[in-house]
Amino acid sequence: MSSSVSGAAGPNFPDRSAGYVMRKLPYITLLFWIVKIVAVTLGETAGDLFGITIGVGYVATALIFLAFFLIVLTLQIRAQRFRPALFWAVVLGTSLVGTEVSDFLDRGPGDSSAPNGVGYGWGALILATLLAIIFVVWWRTGQTYDVENIASRKGEILYWIAILVSNTLGTASGDWLSDDTGLGFRNAFLVIAGILLVIVAAHYLTNINTMLLFWLAFILTRPLGAAGGDSLIKPVDEGGLGWGTLWGSVALFALLVVLVACQAVQVGRTPLKPLPYPINRRTGEPQQPSGGVVASTTEPGAGDVGAASASDRRVGSREQKD
Repeated sequence: MSSSVSGAAGPNFPDRSAGYVMRKLPYITLLFWIVKIVAVTLGETAGDLFGITIGVGYVATALIFLAFFLIVLTLQIRAQRFRPALFWAVVLGTSLVGTEVSDFLDRGPGDSSAPNGVGYGWGALILATLLAIIFVVWWRTGQTYDVENIASRKGEILYWIAILVSNTLGTASGDWLSDDTGLGFRNAFLVIAGILLVIVAAHYLTNINTMLLFWLAFILTRPLGAAGGDSLIKPVDEGGLGWGTLWGSVALFALLVVLVACQAVQVGRTPLKPLPYPINRRTGEPQQPSGGVVASTTEPGAGDVGAASASDRRVGSREQKD
């Protein structure tokens, strides 16, 4: 059960010794990275499918993707617990929107390079600066940087903003690497894969901040997916497999569905353990939780807490403002 406490924290906040918050974001595992790469690769091929193959047009495609992203993001923010299909739909939406935003910024309106585009290099620099500003704001709001332990509504919103900008930056940096440097999509794929291997080694062999490595890897998996998508859909005489945007997108979508279903089964068998009620890192004040609040008789990390999550003994979402 939960109770309210008074004092500095103010009235009507649940007793944090009894209240925990359902996780909305997944653990960062090998499966996470595989699904992420497939999702952003699908974002690349689907963009080409709508904008070029079907001929929907740049503006209409951008509006369709934006509408999809806003719908699934709203559902994700309102959800009470981690829903694999919904979570990855939002990641896919950030890839779809990020591709259109990056193309507009780098090349201007239209299907080809335009004189009013800033170019791939400047586009990547602008987006990298924007992402840095987001992280500064994130820090000053007192939210945790640990993406596995975000339990507040404000923290989750900042997380999704950073995800959107990261995938947009990944698109711009991948275009710069494959086009401006003359590497081409195949060599760019190899270069990015090599950098990701270095990041993995740094994670296990050094004391470099884990979250720094996470965001570097998150950004780079976007151009990795784009290069991989090009290798699927490009004609054989251009070094691709010749699947085309339609069948490439169908294959990636089918693979994404299978992987997300596997994660859903995994979470069903081993529910994600709830998090402690969110506290502002700077002020120590309770925050608005992102997910449903659950009651538990044990501390987080014990086996019973997972059981509490599985039975979804929610005692209310208590959406107070910070």
